[in-house]
Amino acid sequence: MPPSRSSFRLIYDHKYKTMDNTDIEILLVEDNKNDAELTIRALRKGDVTNNIVHLKDGASALDFLFGKGEFSARNTNLKPKLILLDLKMPKVDGLEVLRSIKSNELTKKIPVVVLTSSRENPDVETAYSLGANSYIVKPVDFESFTQSICDLGLYWMQLNQSPIL
Repeated sequence: MPPSRSSFRLIYDHKYKTMDNTDIEILLVEDNKNDAELTIRALRKGDVTNNIVHLKDGASALDFLFGKGEFSARNTNLKPKLILLDLKMPKVDGLEVLRSIKSNELTKKIPVVVLTSSRENPDVETAYSLGANSYIVKPVDFESFTQSICDLGLYWMQLNQSPIL
């Protein structure tokens, strides 16, 4: 049964600097505020998930996943069920984040979907060679973007059977 909209919670957002140590369903790593808001709105509209963590750069994502820096008190046993990862970000780019996730025993089984505006073949090739589970180019128009995110969330959160993390 899908979660209800009323139970949706953004459990961490970089602008609020608070963290609820609860189950994380989706880790959204996106530096573009508008794209992040549209993604969260689309997931909410599709009743796909309850708990989303939004981080705005790759360095914060790595700190979050590995319990470092401002996330040193976070229980790293609570892993996201899915990571939506942009590529072109400040501090640490998405490919480096992906490399770190997939080369670590504790995080390598977490599904990572690259969600980016880059159609460049070297980015696609590198992402898959580093272990990306999917590579999606963000649609430009709002309706297509919303539908793509809803479909993506439905597949990864409700249809796909992932290993126990």
